[in-house]
Amino acid sequence: MKNLYLTNRFFILFGSIVGLFVLSFPVPFLLPLVQTVFVMGIIIVVVDVLLLFNKATKVRVRRHLPRVFSMGDENKVSLNFKNLSTIKLKLSIIDELPFQFQKRDFEEQLSLEPEQEIEIHYQLKPTERGVYKFGAINVFMQSFLGFVNRRYRHEFEMEVPVYPSIIQMKQYELRAFDRITHQGGIKKIRRLGHSYEFEQIKNYVRGDDYRSVNWKASSRRAQLMVNQYQDERAQQVYCVIDKSRVMKMPFEGLSLMDYAINTTLVISNIALQKHDRAGLLTFSDKIGTTIKADKKVNQLNKILMALYKEKERNLEANYELLFHASRKLVKGRSLFLLFTNFESMYALERVLPILRRINNLHLLVVVFFENTEVKAYTEETVTNTEGIYHQTIAQQYLAEKVAMVQKLKQYGIQAVLTAPDELSVNTINKYLELKARGLI
Repeated sequence: MKNLYLTNRFFILFGSIVGLFVLSFPVPFLLPLVQTVFVMGIIIVVVDVLLLFNKATKVRVRRHLPRVFSMGDENKVSLNFKNLSTIKLKLSIIDELPFQFQKRDFEEQLSLEPEQEIEIHYQLKPTERGVYKFGAINVFMQSFLGFVNRRYRHEFEMEVPVYPSIIQMKQYELRAFDRITHQGGIKKIRRLGHSYEFEQIKNYVRGDDYRSVNWKASSRRAQLMVNQYQDERAQQVYCVIDKSRVMKMPFEGLSLMDYAINTTLVISNIALQKHDRAGLLTFSDKIGTTIKADKKVNQLNKILMALYKEKERNLEANYELLFHASRKLVKGRSLFLLFTNFESMYALERVLPILRRINNLHLLVVVFFENTEVKAYTEETVTNTEGIYHQTIAQQYLAEKVAMVQKLKQYGIQAVLTAPDELSVNTINKYLELKARGLI
């Protein structure tokens, strides 16, 4: 009986019968009619119960999940149903979703003819990394009579890990390497001149750059010889993620660190595709994950697994420790993409001397975030003095962010100020720009 549920139609029918019984007291001739309706109602409900709780009445249920979920993206979940009975069934489906979604009102409705099979789909957007556990699938079956429901609980527990966004990684890879179409966000930057990674000395032919003539080799061979160069490859690209409390600020369900993690996976993949070596360094009050820059086949997977395990910390970032790590752990000049956040000029000036020292060792790009909610507030229409005052403070706050970029550039440090949802695009553009300018 625990799987038997009464529907609204049942309560309407028997509620009406109760009302007719009450009415039969002042109108006695209605009593035989009401009793007949009551008996017929009981018979219909019994028939409905026998139809639903028959062994031949059953539904096959399957759930299909992707191998992994991508954090911050819509991930498709499929439910497959097949009516194995000989009667038409109306189904109400309640899938027990992982607790991380906090979704208590999930329900799908569908009708199945005998032997009919239907697949439905829905989307889930996880905002935390980790293992997500799906529970049972509850199917409430209803016959054409519709007075009772039979609950069929299909134990279908499944687990799926949520990784940094693999979907975004693939999307931006296509955009960065697409030479035909120009999709939004990714800028194609013309490469000026050539790099100076020596390849070989060859005989001069008409059209060669006369500035590359090797006069010593020419004198030995008694004919013009020129140096031939190739594009520099295998440059070291390190994504450096600040895990301190400043990166816990949330935007649209994801923390700033989660945005940085997604972008790290994207830029590491593109760097490897560009034949550079990708590495990872995380820090807060202490040094976290360190992955030496490399371009091995399993390097991207190694970075992905490391990012999957990272967590924010509640303490301040130790930039002195980052400087020592950049000296001891990173051999050779590298590109450092530092994902962090500064909410005031004072916070920047505290660490600026250390950033300058890191920039002397490596090519440092400081990537930090603008507050999109504050920016949206400055664009609202206000009609009172208090609103004007608040907007003025907000505008000063945004102007201070722009001043931070100028401050960094003043000391020769590359800087990117970006909205969280545009982080991947702007970071890719900066990387492609630095490659085109031959700075790495």
